[in-house]
Amino acid sequence: MTNKELMTKQIAIMLEMQNAMNTKVNDNWFEQGFEWYRAIWIECGEMLEHYGWKWWKHQQPDAEQVKMELVDIFHFGLSSRIDGQMDYSDIAAELAEELSEPLVKEDFKQTLEVLAGQAVMYQHFDGTSFAGCMQQMEMPFEELYKSYVGKNTLNFFRQDHGYKEGSYIKEWNGREDNEYLVDILNSLDPSDHEFKDKVYQGLATHYPK
Repeated sequence: MTNKELMTKQIAIMLEMQNAMNTKVNDNWFEQGFEWYRAIWIECGEMLEHYGWKWWKHQQPDAEQVKMELVDIFHFGLSSRIDGQMDYSDIAAELAEELSEPLVKEDFKQTLEVLAGQAVMYQHFDGTSFAGCMQQMEMPFEELYKSYVGKNTLNFFRQDHGYKEGSYIKEWNGREDNEYLVDILNSLDPSDHEFKDKVYQGLATHYPK
């Protein structure tokens, strides 16, 4: 399997996961016409704050927070591409093509502005400028996939264990659940076709009985 074929397969998995999460939040999410594009450009603004843009004061980019915002944007980007007509495999192939051709401007801020501009002007998630942001933040696709699957799976796990009802236990033996998640992600192979299931199983193993 080539890198692009693996990427396409993993994007299809993420599309399925995104639809499942959106459905868990709202059974009729697809008919609601949510403005995913607006969520994208607002997240871009939040990301720029983490990166730093003020020339009148010293600012150090917070790379981890920027990457977290990129993962959040990808949630919205995937949601915006699900149209109820195209198969996930076809949508995934389109996105894999875009992510394989990153659009890179002179610096990260300018590349991010292309991503935000596409969302504002055309109500569109632009995979090429998103890939450019990833490249300039030295974030490989494997990291995006691991982080996306991890966050999505943890959200499902929380819901399945009483998050909405207020009975979910967030601290496990003195550590927060997201700390356990990081350990679990680092112990698994993202190319494993059972990756997301093993992430869930890992969380279940550590969850206080």
